[in-house]
Amino acid sequence: MSAEQDRSGVSMLDLERFNAVELHHDPYDYLVLPGFVRPEALARAAADFPEIGKAGSFPVGNLQCGPAFVQLMHELEGPEFRAAVERKFSMDLTDRPTMITVRGYTDETDGRIHTDSKTKLITMLIYFNSDWKNNAGGRLRILRSGTDLEDYVAEVEPALGTLLAFRRSDNSWHGHRKYVGQRRTLQLNWVVSEQVRQREQNRHGVSAFFKGLFARQDDK
Repeated sequence: MSAEQDRSGVSMLDLERFNAVELHHDPYDYLVLPGFVRPEALARAAADFPEIGKAGSFPVGNLQCGPAFVQLMHELEGPEFRAAVERKFSMDLTDRPTMITVRGYTDETDGRIHTDSKTKLITMLIYFNSDWKNNAGGRLRILRSGTDLEDYVAEVEPALGTLLAFRRSDNSWHGHRKYVGQRRTLQLNWVVSEQVRQREQNRHGVSAFFKGLFARQDDK
């Protein structure tokens, strides 16, 4: 039992609701679950979200995260949740490594239509943003194609505690309208190998560094 469960006796994740939520198959396998992080744990995890002042995806090993956020990551990477994901998506994730990155901001370059790389098996996004209803941009769309951002079957508000999860495929197109500003997201992926995990973590770190460098140059 985790340290967080020792104190509260309850997982931070609402696995009952995750097990019950519908898995959509059109145009690919995905689910949306508001309130995935239990309310009593969500405020603590949000308060412990790492401070990020620029755009880009950051490996969590490069950031200072508070204890509740660390505990949330432990539960997401734990065997109980992995088993729930395997049942939901009818796939075997045995010996498939996990990778967690976080975002604090998006800029003009974010939101372009893509499918995720073939080295990713499952993508999960958990959002940590309050009061998003008045923002037209930044809402991730589940798309029917890679050419039209307006041809979508679902649009997900990146609201506090909401989970979006999908199986990566050659047609798992997604993107969002441009939004520049704070947009806090935890991204969890199951990937095909440890080599891929290490390579992707390094790539995200380098990409985030150069985004920050260019931003500082623009401010001069």
